[in-house]
Amino acid sequence: MKEIEFEKITRNLLETFIISGKIALDLRDKGLITKIKLDNTPVTNGDLKVNEKLCNKIKSITPNIPIVSEETVKLNKRIVHKNFWLVDPIDGTSDYINNKDQFTLNAALIINLEPVIGIIYAPALKRLFYSYGFANAFEKSDNKIKSLNCKKKNKSNEIIAVSYSSTPSDLILNIHKKYQVNKFIEMRSSYKFCVIASGEFDLYATGARACEWDIAAGHAIVKHAGGLVTDIKGNEFKYGKEEYKNTSLLLRRSNDLSK
Repeated sequence: MKEIEFEKITRNLLETFIISGKIALDLRDKGLITKIKLDNTPVTNGDLKVNEKLCNKIKSITPNIPIVSEETVKLNKRIVHKNFWLVDPIDGTSDYINNKDQFTLNAALIINLEPVIGIIYAPALKRLFYSYGFANAFEKSDNKIKSLNCKKKNKSNEIIAVSYSSTPSDLILNIHKKYQVNKFIEMRSSYKFCVIASGEFDLYATGARACEWDIAAGHAIVKHAGGLVTDIKGNEFKYGKEEYKNTSLLLRRSNDLSK
């Protein structure tokens, strides 16, 4: 597949993301039905409805590419393909349930175990992020489309990180120290990838946690915007691992976070 095909696929999905985001918000306004999954995490009727909407559209566009979704995956049946979709219909479900704004809808196309398309929509914030190749990363908000290039937006004397936890481990705090982070802000969903791609924040580091569908779309967007995505030892991040479990992760807006 060529980049022009990736662009066409991406653009064909954007409206479905916007519609699905509205569905998620409407269902939340009506009152969500929440259940606890076998892994002890919550799932709502919003997660399931958005998953159905996104996956049906993806199937209609790329019928021969399998879909691995958080809500339907069978972890004991590992995918053997190098090309597949990773879908997380709602990332940050706890934020979604608790009427917070930073939950996101996510899909990424993996080709040869690398993300080539990423789409993330934060419907409560009305910010849609997407990418389909190097220097082809964008945000659509306020009826405008702007390119994402990881250009720093905060002060040059400030290096600000996002953190999954309000109390990061010593491992993460040492990484913050290494990169001279002045402060960090807690952020749970894949929205943290988007605000690094936009240049609003500088760094995100985490130990091994979560699954590939949580990060693949954000990985594509940051990488295509010119950012750096590795594990915390600087190794390349690949997909299709056993049970789709993540290794550690390090996002950097650039090599020099002061600029």
